Amino acid sequence: MSDAPDRPQWTDPTCPVARTVDVVGDRWSMLLIRDAMDGARTFTDFQQRTGIARNILADRLRRLAAYGLIEQVDAPPAKRKQYELTAAGEELFPVVLALRGWGERHAFADGEAHSILIDTAGAQVSAPEPVSADGTPLTSRNTRVVR
Repeated sequence: MSDAPDRPQWTDPTCPVARTVDVVGDRWSMLLIRDAMDGARTFTDFQQRTGIARNILADRLRRLAAYGLIEQVDAPPAKRKQYELTAAGEELFPVVLALRGWGERHAFADGEAHSILIDTAGAQVSAPEPVSADGTPLTSRNTRVVR
């Protein structure tokens, strides 16, 4: 991974969180991942949904592709290429879900309108809480990093 031209030096080479933030830690990258999960496929789709400047959008799409989170695929005839999430990009769904859950709890006033995520049956989706092997809820207070 570290030999691609668009990839920065790792902020903290031994920390998975730091490396992840190096890849998707800026505002626009996460919003582009979110929108790809919600059906955005073209440069124009992403630009219209986010309002991001075209030069920044081109840069972020290029970086996400360099990291293997999205890829360009052939579109129907007479169209430009489209973007699709790769398997690695799809694996960010729990991250987006966790950010959504945190936002619902802490970024809106009680009763303030916001979008909701629903499954194919129409039921609202909530972010799961992490638990240990025995079902105990996990927090920063009962876990530790081993280096």
